[in-house]
Amino acid sequence: MRRVLVGHRISDVEVVPDPIIFGDTPPEAIVAALKGRTVQRVGRKGKTWWIDCGSPPVLFGHLGMTGWIRELGAHTIRLKEHGEAPLDDTAGRPRFLKLLITTDEGKQISFTDARRLAHVWLGDSPATNKKVSQLGPDALEDLPKGVHFNKLFAKRTAPAKALLMDQTFLSGIGNWVADEVLYMAKIAPKRTGSSLSTSELAKLRKAILHVLQLAVDAGADHEKYPETWMFHHRWGGARGHQKIGNHDIVREQVGGRTTAWVPKVQK
Repeated sequence: MRRVLVGHRISDVEVVPDPIIFGDTPPEAIVAALKGRTVQRVGRKGKTWWIDCGSPPVLFGHLGMTGWIRELGAHTIRLKEHGEAPLDDTAGRPRFLKLLITTDEGKQISFTDARRLAHVWLGDSPATNKKVSQLGPDALEDLPKGVHFNKLFAKRTAPAKALLMDQTFLSGIGNWVADEVLYMAKIAPKRTGSSLSTSELAKLRKAILHVLQLAVDAGADHEKYPETWMFHHRWGGARGHQKIGNHDIVREQVGGRTTAWVPKVQK
């Protein structure tokens, strides 16, 4: 959206009515908020995003589990959750279309959601919108540094895995990313936040940025992830492995989510 929309006037907006996605916001209000206006900024915290045209209203959205934003006609990588079904219907329109934005250059951004777990709404600004302000800093674009990062974990008695996945703590870290960064930092997922040393926190911060940036640069194409990553081993059953290198992988519930970790490595 930043590449296609920022600095450009929106020439057309199509909203496919869906009360689950848009709630009580009428389609015509979303069209009026965008059409004919020039996009000044596209912001994001984790899965929450917004399109700001310089003055209210601002269009906000949350991707949910299967929400997908893409530039039509451009190369795209499909996530595993999207399956192998055709991207477009027989008429050439994106399947499960909810929102279609066209710029003055004729470029198009589509927002689709097969499971209808996403949400889109209007608000005055990111600073005053409760759904945005209650989120923690974005783990890729706004990750605190040094003592500010360390203070996030001080006096925290929750497991490190649970903290990383708490979107009010840091936004943008999901289940497999949390396992990956803890494995890289050699930290056991059940360790409490307050138990982590300064050197361990430095390793954890470095791992967060490394994993997220590489995943983004790869366009979420998991085949481009390094073979040394836990990602290729963490899944259970036929999809996964019992070992990574020469070490056993343990799978158990931590913070309410299935967690894959390596006791021989993570302390």
